[in-house]
Amino acid sequence: MKTVAIIGGGVSGLICIKCCLDGGLTPVCYEMTNDIGGLWNYDANAVDGKASVMKSTVINTSKEFMAFSDYPPPIEYPNYMHNTKLLSYFRMYAEKFHLKDYIRFRRRVTRIQPAVDYEHTGCWMIYSVDAEEESKEICEKYDTVMLATGHHAHPRWVDFPGLDNFKGQKLHSWQYKTPHGFEDKTVVVIGIGNSGADMVVELGRFAKQVYLSTRRGTWVLNRVGPNGWPLDMYATNSITAAIQNYFPSLTNWMLERELSKRFNHELYNLKPNHRPLQQHTCLNDDLPNRIICGAVIVKPNIKEFTADGHGVIFTDGTKIDHVDCILMATGFSIVFPYLDEKILTVQDNKIRLYKYVWPSHMTHPTLAVMGLIQPLGAINPITELQARWAIRVFKGELKLPSRLMMDEDIDEKIHRMAERYVSSPRHTVEVDYVDYCDEIADQVGCRPGIFKFLLNDFKLGWSLLSGAFTPYRYRLQGPNQWEGARDAILTQNERVEYPLCAGRNKQQGKFQLEWAPMFSIICFLLLSIILYQVFL
Repeated sequence: MKTVAIIGGGVSGLICIKCCLDGGLTPVCYEMTNDIGGLWNYDANAVDGKASVMKSTVINTSKEFMAFSDYPPPIEYPNYMHNTKLLSYFRMYAEKFHLKDYIRFRRRVTRIQPAVDYEHTGCWMIYSVDAEEESKEICEKYDTVMLATGHHAHPRWVDFPGLDNFKGQKLHSWQYKTPHGFEDKTVVVIGIGNSGADMVVELGRFAKQVYLSTRRGTWVLNRVGPNGWPLDMYATNSITAAIQNYFPSLTNWMLERELSKRFNHELYNLKPNHRPLQQHTCLNDDLPNRIICGAVIVKPNIKEFTADGHGVIFTDGTKIDHVDCILMATGFSIVFPYLDEKILTVQDNKIRLYKYVWPSHMTHPTLAVMGLIQPLGAINPITELQARWAIRVFKGELKLPSRLMMDEDIDEKIHRMAERYVSSPRHTVEVDYVDYCDEIADQVGCRPGIFKFLLNDFKLGWSLLSGAFTPYRYRLQGPNQWEGARDAILTQNERVEYPLCAGRNKQQGKFQLEWAPMFSIICFLLLSIILYQVFL
């Protein structure tokens, strides 16, 4: 029985343990803290090498979209969970499948090196120390390795002229936990990703004044979609994904039209030059409310800090004479501190991985990277598919292509990304959620045959085609099927409704999504192309 070293006990680590057990492998997980949850286990302190959310963080993907494919969230849980609820769900998952039995807590991995006999066996040596005592380093040998440490633990700072002379407080979003201590202060937040938007919204209720500095602006999405339905449950399905693939300009136009109905992005000084599909969009329900109230003022990029160390000058010539704090929401660097650069080379957040999982240059496919992607959607289902694929490769059930073919695939993805997205370290691992899930599911052998289900089980087949693209679909067929997958798909709308209608004398499961007439017409005109796409 092959042994697998899993680095990291966050959600990706839990998924890897579960997939190893499903595949009959022996996992050993190294976790530097004393608990599971990783990013989603709130820590009031900023600990080097550890990711952690803000105390108020709520997930940006709804519970059905980020669910484990064989373990739906409790029906009573809210659709967009606070981080404490999400951690509770992870604990239930770990307890259900006895995953904590395979975790070594408070073990920090210091080095990962190919074994002396790597060229023959593909084995690896894992060096670790007690994370609290930093005691003697121990070394253990494993057949394979799964890296599940994520990419939100090493903050990326941005420099500006005069920043070194700034006398106020300088923090990164990684260090920000609560708004306490910012009362009656003037704060400049740099960056308008999801973390930046969350910070300015929260600080806008406490600070004296908050300024949001953005180089390019952004398109702002809502968690709450049409009719109050979770946005991803409403808009992410096989049909919309096919339309986006074949008609990106049309999709951009439709998105801009819908997003502008909520507020005029140009009027709010947020409208970017790029189209919605050319950048990872910002998801925030409260940002325009804070701006219209004056609590948040949007500014362009910073030109320089003033010579007296107190002020900031922006590229439009405007100036703030006194700033108490600079908060950088400038993202994170992809770092593997325990690996030699010859094994995984990262430059400007760019890393060469076959389908974002496999280093193509390694002699043996015994090292896999988990969850190192940035989708407009949930990471959990993607990591699960990656792990299921990796396990089959580790066991020898599947073979990877030649190095030449893998490099060609990597180069093609890099080229497509450069053509589509604005240049940014944020977009080096960007993927389209539906397409990438199906791509990896094809490798695993678990992508559902929609045409087959339409013929033999029309209700399920139609839900797979037009319904929300939830992860349960990847347990209907292929390895490690789950007998509850069909029921989970057909009852997912009930689990969305229940926490909204709980306590009312109302029959559940009757909600129907309403398609806009224009959208229906487009779907009808493109049906033949779409069917060809999804049935391949």
